[in-house]
Amino acid sequence: MREITAEAITAAVRDLCVDANRVLPADLEALIQQRAQEEGNGTAQSILCDLCRNLDAAREMAIPICQDTGMAVVFAEVGQDVHICGDFEAAVNEGVRQGYVQGLLRCSVVRDPLRRGNTEDNTPAILHTSLVPGDKLTLTVAPKGFGSENMSRLKMFTPAAKVEDIVAFVKETVEVAGSNPCPPVVLGVGIGGDFELVAMLAKKALCRSVSQRNPDPFYAELEERMLQAVNSTGVGPQGFGGETTALAVNIEAYPTHIAGLPVAVNVGCHVTRHKSVTL
Repeated sequence: MREITAEAITAAVRDLCVDANRVLPADLEALIQQRAQEEGNGTAQSILCDLCRNLDAAREMAIPICQDTGMAVVFAEVGQDVHICGDFEAAVNEGVRQGYVQGLLRCSVVRDPLRRGNTEDNTPAILHTSLVPGDKLTLTVAPKGFGSENMSRLKMFTPAAKVEDIVAFVKETVEVAGSNPCPPVVLGVGIGGDFELVAMLAKKALCRSVSQRNPDPFYAELEERMLQAVNSTGVGPQGFGGETTALAVNIEAYPTHIAGLPVAVNVGCHVTRHKSVTL
């Protein structure tokens, strides 16, 4: 049995919150740069170049890449041979508090959805914990802004739905969103499970590298098909038109009930942030 202290978890979460908000995943940044070179629409190309300059400035000045530093979503894969010394959930939230307050990140969480009232430290985090084999603890922090989160959708299809219907739903989601999620977007698509799980699948899909396709060739092809469909909308960067409406579509699938076909689309903006560490 390997022991990991609450203090180590707090420190790790603190650093992940700051780093994720300041530096975009390298493959996503490279993809934005690539699309800036390939974009055929002059206005769209100019906007993509501005996004690249923004990323450079944030890195050089050690400031957030976006003013909306998000609600802290934390995925924890806890090894079955790990013993956590202390209160795990409290340690995670303390890490978020320190990261957002000490890192001078905007605090955007309210203590009650209807009565509001800012918590002043961006806690509590949204914490997803799973048990895995081994004696390690892997933490992923994915700050999620709500300009894009508000554009996300879920639909309980029936098994009569065809693949074409699902592609159309994803495309429609982006068309309805328009400029609101600050495109070009990254889309996490969950397929299967139930009402609860399909949304989680979509969120997890956003945490997968944009350079990594689904290992199932069927879903890898469907990711590309959805990407082409979304880019055919012409919404373009920041909604001003162009060929680059989405940068990537990531699908995660799971078995489902014989009577159902849940589909969720979690919309991420061009700064779809996530960073991981293993303790």
